[in-house]
Amino acid sequence: NLAESYDAEAVADYRQEARGFLVKARGYLAADDLHQASEKGWGAAAWMAKAVATVYGWEYQHHQQFGVVLHNASVLTGNGALNDLSDSAYRLHTNYYTRRRFLSAAAIGRSLDQMAELLEALEPLTVRGGGPAGG
Repeated sequence: NLAESYDAEAVADYRQEARGFLVKARGYLAADDLHQASEKGWGAAAWMAKAVATVYGWEYQHHQQFGVVLHNASVLTGNGALNDLSDSAYRLHTNYYTRRRFLSAAAIGRSLDQMAELLEALEPLTVRGGGPAGG
């Protein structure tokens, strides 16, 4: 029952954190801290996905469930681009564990732009009644 599992305060917190992480990611990119820029970009995507999962009662406790949430959102909205954006988010996360010499500021910047697109696509699903099937 979605009415029982919906936590509006948690959803608002997840959304706010997601937006804040994206701002921080861009700041780290400007400071040439590519590892932190990547990880904050991933955080932005992950936290917005947590907001969506909370609204719809989908499980999201581990990184591996991020792709499931994005797949579910893709099916729900008919937006197949969410799967590609999911892949980009995962790449940002793996950048954190990649030697700096193999990172590209330009590529990370493009990925952060994609995370902004992802947040915009997911945000309507974080508003109760704002997404398909009434959220």
